[in-house]
Amino acid sequence: MFLILVYDFGEKRVGKALKICRKYLNWVQNSVFEGEISNANFVKLKKELEFLMVDDEDSVILYTFRTQKYSKREILGIEKGNIDFII
Repeated sequence: MFLILVYDFGEKRVGKALKICRKYLNWVQNSVFEGEISNANFVKLKKELEFLMVDDEDSVILYTFRTQKYSKREILGIEKGNIDFII
């Protein structure tokens, strides 16, 4: 599946959230990640983030798609998380 993940974590936890997300997805922009992910890794990612989260302070939004084939990505301005080098 293709996943777009957006998070907002408290200052003390944001660095750990970044490290977790980078294990599974490509960094696109501040607090935004995207990429292909297996169902097993999707479950692992969610569990790691849920363990880190403080429910009444942090949030994660997950947009899942069956495939990236029918999506379009357009960038205006600076491309912060350039993923051209990924094979």
